Amino acid sequence: MSDEPQPQQHGQGWAPREPRAAGTPQRGTGTGSGTGTGSGTGTGTGGKRVRTGWRRYVPTWRMVLGGFLAVALLLVGGFFLGYSLVHIPSANALATQQANVYLYADGSVLARDGEVNRESVSLDRISAKAQHAMLAAEDRDFYTESAIDPQAMIRAAWNTATGKGKQSGSTITQQYVKNYYLRQEQTVTRKVKEFFIAIKLEREQSKDEILEGYLNTSYFGRNAYGIQAAAQAYYGIDAQDLDAPRAAYLAALVNAPSQYDVIAHPENRPAVESRWNYVLDGMVQQDWLSEAERTGLKFPEPKETTTSTGMSGQRGYIVRTVKDHLIRNKILDEEELDTGGHRITTTLHKDKQDAFVDAVNDNLIDRLDPENREVDTYVRAGGAAIDPRSGKVVAMYNGIDYVKQYTPNATRRDYQVGSAFKPFVFASAVENGSTTQSGQPITPNTVYDGTNERTVQGWPGERYAPANEDDRSYGHITVREATDKSVNAVYAQMAADVGSDKVQQTAIALGIPATTPELTASPSIALGVATASALDMAEAYATLANHGEHRAHTLIEKITKDGKKTVPLPERKTRRAVSREAADTTTAVLRGVVQNGTASAAQGAGRPAAGKTGTAEEDRAAWFAGYTPELATVVSVMGQDPVTAAQKELYGAMGLSRINGGGPPAEIWAQFTREALKGEPVSDFDLRLQRGAEHTAPPTASADPSSSTTDDDTSQEPGTDENTNRNPDQDENGTEGGTQDRTDEGTTGDIPTGGGTSDSGTTPAGDTTGATGGSPGSTGNTGNGGTDGANGTDGTGGPPGTGTDTGTDTGRGDQGSQDGLTGFIQQSARRQ
Repeated sequence: MSDEPQPQQHGQGWAPREPRAAGTPQRGTGTGSGTGTGSGTGTGTGGKRVRTGWRRYVPTWRMVLGGFLAVALLLVGGFFLGYSLVHIPSANALATQQANVYLYADGSVLARDGEVNRESVSLDRISAKAQHAMLAAEDRDFYTESAIDPQAMIRAAWNTATGKGKQSGSTITQQYVKNYYLRQEQTVTRKVKEFFIAIKLEREQSKDEILEGYLNTSYFGRNAYGIQAAAQAYYGIDAQDLDAPRAAYLAALVNAPSQYDVIAHPENRPAVESRWNYVLDGMVQQDWLSEAERTGLKFPEPKETTTSTGMSGQRGYIVRTVKDHLIRNKILDEEELDTGGHRITTTLHKDKQDAFVDAVNDNLIDRLDPENREVDTYVRAGGAAIDPRSGKVVAMYNGIDYVKQYTPNATRRDYQVGSAFKPFVFASAVENGSTTQSGQPITPNTVYDGTNERTVQGWPGERYAPANEDDRSYGHITVREATDKSVNAVYAQMAADVGSDKVQQTAIALGIPATTPELTASPSIALGVATASALDMAEAYATLANHGEHRAHTLIEKITKDGKKTVPLPERKTRRAVSREAADTTTAVLRGVVQNGTASAAQGAGRPAAGKTGTAEEDRAAWFAGYTPELATVVSVMGQDPVTAAQKELYGAMGLSRINGGGPPAEIWAQFTREALKGEPVSDFDLRLQRGAEHTAPPTASADPSSSTTDDDTSQEPGTDENTNRNPDQDENGTEGGTQDRTDEGTTGDIPTGGGTSDSGTTPAGDTTGATGGSPGSTGNTGNGGTDGANGTDGTGGPPGTGTDTGTDTGRGDQGSQDGLTGFIQQSARRQ
């Protein structure tokens, strides 16, 4: 064709196109090759290609790209929607439940309470080996990877499918989210929530915080939640003390807590050791453990499991007592304690606690025969020991087993304390400068009438005439002797002389709670009708041991919450309860009870000691309260029906005719004190005495010698001589301090037992009128070369009522030739 432009034909070129009929194919302007209808791609360069046959089912690249973009948009949209809709929830109830952990003063675990055994600890209280072992077991790239690791999920699925062991595809962050925020059910909804919470959590918390939370929420078997509880459950140590082999075993447990306990399932040991080696090898690969350290490590055997409730023995008693102490002193309330998570360090010393249990078992429990003696089934014991200088309770005994005998015997307030209360009466007398009815100052040497059922003088209330133990009359007797022999008539009169209201005030000041049942202001207060607890009495006696300075007892050394927050404790103050002279003079008198009186068994402690025995009405309880300069301890033995809980008499218990304070209670006290203070230097009391108490008056005339029944608090086998260890004022060599029938001022006249006036002009305390007559003075002891304060025979007392001494003392005293009285005073001075 010519290259020249061709003229346009009608209907061609620039002429307007006519509309084509619907369905008519459009033709191209080129030279198409035809109109083939086979598999051709069209009829011209402008034709649309049509896919036919099998090709119609293959997506084009446009379709693939479009679909991918659509899915991507959906995923991105879904992610942002899920991210915006899913919030980090509050922790689930199980994750926040913890046990309260109770510790001895040295930090060793005493007990745990709560249904969930968990103790959350900060990361710095978990050893580095334990942290690395958990990372090696569960997530070795934890510190470098994101919260979600798809590769780990694929890898875990592959390892599980190929038999390399069941593994979790979740990161530690995801596992922590599951443990702390969600439930454990295996659902898609939970997995989706876990996904989004993990991402958000990593933006809000550091890796260390997440690892700490994970270690505190993981379950390790044996009801142990968290690595601290696990370390205690399997090895009896804290998490901070875990070494590589132990840490690797605990890390292996997370994979299958119940099945991997080799004690419960020894048949699974091969699988457990394989997992243990896997953990250690991972630590080496990550340079957390050297090859040298790894070589030779042996599988660490966990300790045996126990079926104990954790509250058996003394533990349950202590937990209950500590809780009561915290609530009563408003340190923590019940709701706070119920939330758990408290680490409560007590003042109790484990060695002393164990020594108390041993002493009770050796001197009481092991001597019972409940199968052959019904009364032995009634026997209960309680006790408490306090450091007088600090007021800290260092040991307690509450019963044979908390799961068998529920009531804590150290803190119960339902048994009379008996004559153990009498020292408070004398301390009050000295504190208040009290005098007798006849105006004599009350000192250890003041003479009282110890006649059985003698009516108390000067008491405005109803007639009160208490009986002495076994209805024994003692005639005129010094306060010191009356304390040694626990004479009720003397102390009831002394309470009236002092004023029973003042006695009550003194007892409260020393540490007896004002709310103590039967702590009433009447002469009967002197006989111990009040029902204070052993712990109450120990606090009061500790005040005497501390020279009259009182510190309220405490059971708490320190408290932390969740391993971080320290719970504030009330400020503890020292106050003056009684003067030092009042406390120290009381101590001097109570030393005589141990040396010469009803508590001679307490000498078994092997240390300078002071104390007082006591017996409740009808022998339902027996007490010994005593102290050394370092330790104040009170022991009680009580009778209680095991079925009805009614108080029972203890006559015949242990095969003895009676149980008194000088028997098992004093014996328990002696053994415990000896063991509790073993290794500590022996120190003597540093006493500042009341004026006139520096010297000890010689014994006064006794009552009718035929009245030879057992004294107040002496536990004896049938046929035992009741006068054993009853020589008043023996010196350290066992010799008597002088002659009888003389006064501290050196007067040689006898004191008439009928109330008459001696030739020194004194009147027995409590008498308002004199009377003539009385029993003859007893014949003095025979000494030799100072044995009895004089070499020779003491004079024989004068006839009744004459008040004269017809005998003479001859010979040589301890330090040379002197009369018996001078020798006695010198020996007494040396003993002070």
